Amino acid sequence: MNINLEKKDGKIIIALEGRLDTVTSVEFNDYFEAKQEEFAKATEDEVILDFSNLEYVSSAGLRALLAAKKSLNQYGKNLSVTNINNVIKEVFNVTGFGKIIKID
Repeated sequence: MNINLEKKDGKIIIALEGRLDTVTSVEFNDYFEAKQEEFAKATEDEVILDFSNLEYVSSAGLRALLAAKKSLNQYGKNLSVTNINNVIKEVFNVTGFGKIIKID
C-alpha cells in the first residue's frame, strides 16, 4: 500500500493506494503513529482520506480507520473519506462505518 500526505485548502489529505487489509493495516497504523506529533501541531482541522486508488478494505482495515479517527479526535481533528468506490461504500454501510466516519 502507498500512503501520500498533502496539505491543501486548509485540509490534510492522505491518499491511500492499494488494499487496506490485515497486512497493510499494520503499515497504516504505523504511519498514523509516526505522524501523531505532526497532526497535533497542524493548523488544519480536517484530515481527509482519499480512497481514489484504494481497492479494498477488510475488517482489519476498518479497525485501523477507527483507531486513526480516535487518535485524531484527541487533537480536535475530524476524519472523513472521499472518492470511495461502491464496494468499499457497501462495506461502510453494512458495518455502520458510514455513521462513524463521514463520507464525502
